Amino acid sequence: MSPAPCFAVVVNPSHMQTAAAPCAPLTPRLLDGMRAICGREHVYTDADQLRTYESDGLLQYRARPGVVVLPGSAGEVRDVVRACSDAGVPWVARGAGSGLSGGALPVEEGVLIVLTRMRAVLEVDLANQRIVVQPGVTNSEISAAVGPTHFYPPDPSSQIVCSVGGNVAENSGGAHCFKYGFTTNYVTGMEIVLAGGEVVTLGGKELDHPGYDLLGVFVGSEGTLGICTSVTLRVIPVPEAIKTMVAFFDTTGQAGETVSEIVSGGVIPGAIEMMDNLTIQAAEQAVGAGFPTDVGAALIIELDGARAECEACFDDVVAICERNGSLSIRIAADEADRALIWRTRKAAFAAMGRMANNYYVQDGVIPRTKLPEVLAQITALSDEYGMRVANVFHAGDGNLHPLVLYDGEAQAERAEELAGKIVAACVDAGGSITGEHGVGVDKKRYMPSMFGEPDLAAFQMLRCAFDPRGLANPGKVMPTPRLCGEVPGPYRRHPLERDGVAERF
Repeated sequence: MSPAPCFAVVVNPSHMQTAAAPCAPLTPRLLDGMRAICGREHVYTDADQLRTYESDGLLQYRARPGVVVLPGSAGEVRDVVRACSDAGVPWVARGAGSGLSGGALPVEEGVLIVLTRMRAVLEVDLANQRIVVQPGVTNSEISAAVGPTHFYPPDPSSQIVCSVGGNVAENSGGAHCFKYGFTTNYVTGMEIVLAGGEVVTLGGKELDHPGYDLLGVFVGSEGTLGICTSVTLRVIPVPEAIKTMVAFFDTTGQAGETVSEIVSGGVIPGAIEMMDNLTIQAAEQAVGAGFPTDVGAALIIELDGARAECEACFDDVVAICERNGSLSIRIAADEADRALIWRTRKAAFAAMGRMANNYYVQDGVIPRTKLPEVLAQITALSDEYGMRVANVFHAGDGNLHPLVLYDGEAQAERAEELAGKIVAACVDAGGSITGEHGVGVDKKRYMPSMFGEPDLAAFQMLRCAFDPRGLANPGKVMPTPRLCGEVPGPYRRHPLERDGVAERF
């Protein structure tokens, strides 16, 4: 396979802006083609319109696209991608823009394909526990469409706004992923537009399609293999009973020990979430749920399933919390009270703006048994850097979401450095650089801490099989802007580097 031009994202020292190596430019002919495909009103080229799409939820990175295109159908997506392929212009797919790893960061002067107009529920098949939706449907709309008898378990905190196309790209999880699993456990079929404009169907309504697991390859591929234009999802019946409680502790260490004892005792909660004092203060100011603000940690525990089992396990969990020094326990009195507890937890990220002008969101995974140890390391790093770190996370599967608080751009680089040390602590503890937010542009520098060169070369070969020209979401995931046709192994200067067309960093 011969080398092909590819964009390389180059981040300046402050990581606040991005630029890209030269590639095929946008031409008036290509722009006219986009307008003919999607309608003039759905193609944005004005500078003020483009500024809206400069970043996703991770505001530390910005890049202005050359054009923003909003297709309204799978056919329009296909035609837009085919036009980009014919012109050799790179493109990035974007959903609601709520991602937190820079995965939807545009390519400078490239095409940004925004899927927010594609919000149709195509089919609801409760007899077979399936729903088929377009990628712009929000996460919470899926459960609404199949309720009240069924629900869709993956529920990231941004579920009201985040779209299923982005959930598929990042393999999103949420509060209930410990018991129920991630997005990949619920996708049974997809229609995909590949980087050359070809349309393929992966899977269907059945659970196990014969052949290679290309669904598993695509889910979590962060838009580097193509664009999903429809997705078939598995939904499940609503459990007979749900019981929710919040236990308050003096320290996060006590709460962490409680989590370990609950799980090792054989209880599998539907959800088990932890908030530290700083997070409780912020969320309580935003929601006013009546959480005490002088405690060290809050542990939200939800059990669901058969009523008899729920009742029995709930008593066991209360006893474990008391044995580990809980200060008080609040049990949800009814569905409204349960919703209030969860609104408090899910408001945590947005509420942090009450505590600082800026914050850097991190995402890492550790073995559940290492919770007290790693939380202590985060506290030590916070003291060393003189920056507050709020901790809110999915305690059941050890998926941490530390928020590094800072004021002003002058502290941005130092905050990012602290966040990077937290990632290193997660890997050193036997964990991962990301649990559900993805690698994107933000974490690709940490990929070599988890994967050796043969691993990264294998990833690249797979990526090139789907996108040999490197046009789909270039500059993401891989630690260097690798080009299809490179020889795996020790570094060799690529011909395109010698010609000044692409640059490594």
